[in-house]
Amino acid sequence: MIDENCIFCKIAGGQIPSSTLYEDEQFRVILDLGPASKGHALVLPKEHYADVCALDGKIAAKVLPLAARIGEAMKKSLGCAGFNLVQNNGRAAGQTVFHFHMHVIPRYEDGPDMVSWAPQSAAPEELQAVADRIRSNL
Repeated sequence: MIDENCIFCKIAGGQIPSSTLYEDEQFRVILDLGPASKGHALVLPKEHYADVCALDGKIAAKVLPLAARIGEAMKKSLGCAGFNLVQNNGRAAGQTVFHFHMHVIPRYEDGPDMVSWAPQSAAPEELQAVADRIRSNL
């Protein structure tokens, strides 16, 4: 399915120009217009899925290998020391376009701190209670 009102559907379908890194029948990989670092890319399925929970299993199985391939190419071509794969789901998680996409963000030595958090602590009993709640909904 394509959502005619979705900007990422339009970009993935070639209706809106982009700096395309890779394209096949199911995906288009583009450079992000608001990059977190030089070379920041987005892996876009050509079909519309609102988020990872709606993603078709066959497409999902191809996203991670494709993102890894893009990241490896970034290391070879841009000289980055590594890369982050970031996938946001829901407004509270930072999703701003509700078309599934995976960010591939090159990371450079001495570059800015990104995608990090301050680890908190939790008692074993609290961890068990949280695990039980999540497990009950699987």
